[in-house]
Amino acid sequence: MSLQDPRSKIKDLIPKHIGIILDGNRRWAEENGLPTMEGHRKGADNIEFVAEALFDKGVEYVSLFVFSTENWKRTTEEVGYLMKLFVKLFKKDSQRLIDRGYRILFAGRRDGKINKDISEAIEDLEDSSKNGKNGTLVFCFNYGGTTEIVDAVKGIVESGINPEDIDEQTLSENMYQPEVPPIDLLVRTSGEQRISGFQLWRAAYAELLFIDKHWPDFSPADATMIIDEFSARNRRFGG
Repeated sequence: MSLQDPRSKIKDLIPKHIGIILDGNRRWAEENGLPTMEGHRKGADNIEFVAEALFDKGVEYVSLFVFSTENWKRTTEEVGYLMKLFVKLFKKDSQRLIDRGYRILFAGRRDGKINKDISEAIEDLEDSSKNGKNGTLVFCFNYGGTTEIVDAVKGIVESGINPEDIDEQTLSENMYQPEVPPIDLLVRTSGEQRISGFQLWRAAYAELLFIDKHWPDFSPADATMIIDEFSARNRRFGG
């Protein structure tokens, strides 16, 4: 009788892919008597610390919902500030993640709504981090779950594939960043209990966890907590 390597059991307790809906920046600012924009700035600053904490625990992929296709409906002032914040995040702040050996990808539409500075920053960041081996951080930017599925279907149609040959694998191969695996644990901060279209395809069998804490207050200790919560659950995948 062969003995199972205990390291493989430990690995099974660590989610391979964690997705996080970063919610509560504006509420955090309000509760702390600060301008709304300060909440967004604090939330952006928190990304690096939480991502690194999750990778240090053995998580291989971390997807962050940072800006949805619906977020364009916010005020011109807020959207403008967010775009400047993303330019800083993608051009400067993320360099520290590259230096630590993380790969960075983007999921979402790359259409005319995105200004040139951000488009160039996205391309540069993906290219300069392509050899990262210590974990993959996915920024879901200008992203919508239903939009992703629509775009996947369009890609299949344009490829001319026979409808009888289309299966789940075909759709998976046409999603944004198809090499990114299904989500094991989907977390939303700030107490809202909905997924708002985040990663609809990859989250089909994800464990869901809703946390009352606002994103700017989410800490490396909370990263440990969500992994512990995941390890205590019994995943059945419909069985």
